[in-house]
Amino acid sequence: MTTPLLSLTWTDHVTGRQGHLVVDRLVRGVSSGGLRMREGCTLEEVAGLARGMTMKEALHYNPDGRYIPLGGAKGGIDCDPQDPRAYGILVRYLRAVRPYIETMWTTGEDLGLTQDIVDRAAAEAGLVSSIQAVYPLLDDEVTARRRLADAFAVEVDGIGLDELVGGCGVAESVLVALDRAAVAYEGTRVSVQGLGTMGGASARFLARAGLKIVAVADVKGTVANPAGLDVDALLAARDSYGTVDRTALRPDDLELPGDAWLSIDAEVLVPAAVSYAVDTANQAQITARWIVEAANMPVLPDAEELLARRGITVLPDVVVNSGTNAWWWWTLFGDIDADADEAFAYTRRSMRALIDQMLARAEADGTTPRAAAHAIVADRLPVIAERFGWYR
Repeated sequence: MTTPLLSLTWTDHVTGRQGHLVVDRLVRGVSSGGLRMREGCTLEEVAGLARGMTMKEALHYNPDGRYIPLGGAKGGIDCDPQDPRAYGILVRYLRAVRPYIETMWTTGEDLGLTQDIVDRAAAEAGLVSSIQAVYPLLDDEVTARRRLADAFAVEVDGIGLDELVGGCGVAESVLVALDRAAVAYEGTRVSVQGLGTMGGASARFLARAGLKIVAVADVKGTVANPAGLDVDALLAARDSYGTVDRTALRPDDLELPGDAWLSIDAEVLVPAAVSYAVDTANQAQITARWIVEAANMPVLPDAEELLARRGITVLPDVVVNSGTNAWWWWTLFGDIDADADEAFAYTRRSMRALIDQMLARAEADGTTPRAAAHAIVADRLPVIAERFGWYR
């Protein structure tokens, strides 16, 4: 892969804060990738995320499906989303990059931003939609947009379907790894960093599959219980940023330091919050057998190499957390309807096949799952290029 097609940095004239946009590649003139907001977000970070989106799109290419893969892109704003000025910065950023959203970049929620906030700010910035660039590729735009809107209105146990599908994909990734290793679900312990959209949904599906969630971490620290946490109670006690109200904890739940989730006795770690969470220093605390990347780029490459030497397998973000992005397009293009059961079944089936293919390739090649994912992408790019004009 070559350098990104487009990279830009915008400076807010009011606050001096910066925002970034990287379009890694286009397919039929369009790219896909969310918009994140966090303190310290850099152009380099956004470029890495955009490259990851190119991979996610290629990995979900199905020649028999209606969903046609897009190119990869990403946006990022260097601001704490809880800063009182954050929403104004978001609106001004969207106004500045409006020509790109109108023509080539479809975007949505990511770290620090929910879809309702993105939609509200996009409307204020004068946009029809944050994904309007894809509309010309649809056979029936009116029906497709209604179907996606209906899907976003679906709730399961009071939680939006759009929030749940990504966690469903993460959970299925864990279950495939356990199945291939002949490890029973019951009693398998899981530690989750982050109880926001992705982390909360992942914990929910894993708990329902019979795994034991023994720790969750948020900005206030780690909540742990070796006997298992009450996941439903914790989800109900979250605020909009995924922070758990500690008054909802049970007497035997423990409050530990923020990094305790790394060293908890667990077979599976699910980093589902920030990028760069696992580095060469703190990886030494990890004793889990699997790290399943629900967040984008949570394990640094040098740390992953050290983990591999210790026999710890990292299931990469480009596969594990790709379900949310794919669900948007499966729904919009008409592979699935606005139905929770159908969405979960399709997500499980697609993710299980993809994870199984990746792990089988890694085993056959004697390499890591991440290297196997890259190899699968390399196999698919020429096919996409021949059919759709990759990078145009």
